[in-house]
Formats: sequence, C-alpha cells, structure tokens
Amino acid sequence: MEKDRMISELVLLVGSENVLSSAMHFKLYEYDASLIRSQPDCIVLPTSTEQVSKVVKFAHDNKIYVIARGAGTNLSGGSVPIRGGIAIVMTRMNQILEMDIENQRVIVQPGVVTLDLKNLLAKHGYLYQPDPASEKVTTIGGNFGENAGGPHCLKYGVTSNHVLGAEVVLSDGQVVQMGSKALDNPGYDLLGVLGASEGTLAIVTKAILRIMPKAEAVKTMLCIYNSIEDGGNTVTAIIGEGIIPATLEMMDNLTIKAVEEAYHVGFPTDAAAILIIELDGLKDGMERLTERILAICREHNVREIRVAKDQAERDMIWAGRKGAFGAVGRLRPNYLVNDGTVPRTRLPETLAKVVEIGKKYKLPIANVFHAGDGNLHPLILFDERDKDELERVHAAATEIMKLCAEMGGTISGEHGIGLEKLHGMSLIFSPKDIAAMKKVKEAFDPLNLLNPGKLLPETEKAA
Repeated sequence: MEKDRMISELVLLVGSENVLSSAMHFKLYEYDASLIRSQPDCIVLPTSTEQVSKVVKFAHDNKIYVIARGAGTNLSGGSVPIRGGIAIVMTRMNQILEMDIENQRVIVQPGVVTLDLKNLLAKHGYLYQPDPASEKVTTIGGNFGENAGGPHCLKYGVTSNHVLGAEVVLSDGQVVQMGSKALDNPGYDLLGVLGASEGTLAIVTKAILRIMPKAEAVKTMLCIYNSIEDGGNTVTAIIGEGIIPATLEMMDNLTIKAVEEAYHVGFPTDAAAILIIELDGLKDGMERLTERILAICREHNVREIRVAKDQAERDMIWAGRKGAFGAVGRLRPNYLVNDGTVPRTRLPETLAKVVEIGKKYKLPIANVFHAGDGNLHPLILFDERDKDELERVHAAATEIMKLCAEMGGTISGEHGIGLEKLHGMSLIFSPKDIAAMKKVKEAFDPLNLLNPGKLLPETEKAA
C-alpha cells in the first residue's frame, strides 16, 4: 500500500494524535540499543487493546508488516523495523489496571515501566522480582517479549516465571486471553510459547503478574578479589554448598574503574574483580548463612569483604552494578553487548578466553556478568566511525558466541536473538530444530507480518 494512503487510513482508525509520520519521528524509531538501524513507514501509539486490534487487523488485511515495541532498550535489534511497516509503540498503554494484594497478583498494560511497578508495590510491602538493569526505562511488555532476567533471576527466575496470564492480539487482529490468576491452567502452555518470542507471534496488551511479599531480611556483601578465577570459584563453591543467594554478580577491573569514575560508589579500582552477593529471606538463620558465605569467600582468597550496614550502603552497591552499562559507555563512543551463558563451573575459563579474543582483535572488553547462572555480558568497546574497528567488533562478537556454545552454553541468556544473533542460531540448533520452531511461527502468523526477519533464520541458511 502507498505510504500516504496507509497513514491516512491509520489516522481514521486511531486518531491523528496517535499517529506519527514525520522524518524526525522515523529517525527516533529507527533504532534500539543494538547497532542496527532501519526506519518504519508509520508509527502508531495506541491507548487501548481495541486500537491495537484495529491496527493489526488493518495491517493483516493489507499485508503490511507490524512491529510492536516499548522503550527501545532491546540489545539485539529485536525492536528495529528492518522491513519497514507499522511500528506499534506501546508506551501510552502504561496503566496498572488491578492490584490484587490478597492473591499476590497485579494486572498491567505492556507500557508500564518496570521500576514504576516495583516502587508502587514497595509501598504495600510487595515485590515484582524480575529486575533487568534497564528497569528504570524498560517496560513489562518488552521484558516478556525478551524474557528479561536481571540479578535476582538466580533465585527467582526470569520474567516468564512471573507472568501467569496475558491478553494478546493475534496477527489477524483477534483478541484472546491466555492463562489467568490461577497457577494451573488446562490446555497448551501458550504463555510459555510467547515468552521470549520477541513479538513474532502476538502482541501483549495486558499481563497478569505474580508478586511476592518483601523479604524479612536482606544482607548485601561486596567481596573483592585479586583474580577473576578466585571470584568465579567462589560462586561455584557457594552453589555447590546448596546455598542459592538472591544474587551473585561479578564485574572485572575495566568495569570497576568505569563505575567508580562515573558514580564514586567506593569500588576498589585496583581489584581484578568484585562479587556482589545478596541474601534474602527470614531473619532467623540469616546471620548464620551470612557467616557460611563469608567463610567460603575466605577459602577462595577473597581480599576484602564489605557487608552493607544499612539500606543506604546497599543502595550504593546496587547503584554501581545497575549503572555499569552506562558507566562503560563513557569509555568509548560505542559498545556492543554480548549475552552468552555457560555452565557456571566453566565461567573462569570462558572469561579468560574472552580476554584473549579482545587481544586478538585489539579491542577493549569490559565484563559484567550474572555469575550465579553463568550469564556473561562482555561489552566490546569501539567507535562505529572506524569501519575497520566495526568489522573487528562483529568478528569478536561472533567468536564469543561460538565460545559460549563450545563451552556447553548458549548464545543468549536474556537479551534475545533479534537480528544481531540470527547467524548464531545454527550453533545451538539443527535445521530440523529451527524448522520445528518455524511451524509455531506459521501457526500464529501465517503471513509472516509480525516482526519479520527476527529470531528464526531461514532453515536452509541455517544448515
């Protein structure tokens, strides 16, 4: 359909106030937090499920591509409209529709910012556990589409573990309900299919989330090491003891320096690594468990241990961790975030090889990782204006992906496949595996209109 006519039709459907089509707006919605750029043909900001349904049905009837997006924090190109079409931006659907504290459930629209929800629940003594580092801006719909994790996913699981139901718009505009407030629902687990589907199967317009009471006690520790190996071995030993902390987070020296220069949180800039350990749970037994953790740290050559004395000190430690990506961004004009996962026992070995890859391609790499579940985030620093350097960045990222697969891991822990990791799918899936997944895609979206070109490579190319 000719672009001007498409825009006119969309204005009739949802109103001119909800349609953007200027060159400036196309520029604003051509990117996410990856390196990929591509402009939509039109932008719609719906305010209701009915409007989403109308737009999707219009796109289906006229065979126009549709991509749903939230705050654009996606790190793998998943929210970039690489084939043009209509970008449906969900940020105006940002209402918390119901707070059912008695049943420990909330119902929200997809544009609700994660931290806004957490702050509101905190006033009632409750928590929504998933906590991606971008929680200040990232939205619930995007979190579910990517199955986002965060530091607390070690103990509490990723986003899909906390989504119990959803209202979704299918590729033809139909509105259907999946799941409910109840824990057990008969029939196929369609919610399980939608989690991490990156907007390729349906568009979420409401989500039923599990919430939990705040823990009676929390203990946060900053452990300082002279080698990454000692920090990694500490993580393995803690889990080996049968202890599952709320978080086990690590940073290397380059990241520590960047964080300290940016935020002045008191991280030691001469340390090879720091390990953030947080325990939560009942008051009874908390001190005993803390002492056991500290003993394990000492057995593995910890240089210094700082236990947060109060909430202010705890907040300072977490400000450093959650601000790490932003701090590293001060070192070079650009960085590419990798997101591989390996068995935690192979974490030290993998990190050593990541350092070798950085040296091979003459690129600085800062490392931040969810050590407890083996999820690495090597940040490759570069300047995209240097085309030779940009080529080396992509080569290094591919090599890190291969390394994680060879270590018995996978190519993405929480940032999704999108477009950036599409060529890596063949490292972990056979052509038959990918063909089976494509059957799911075809069942939900037979015309391939929802976020095309993402997540699943062409089967023959994968072979």
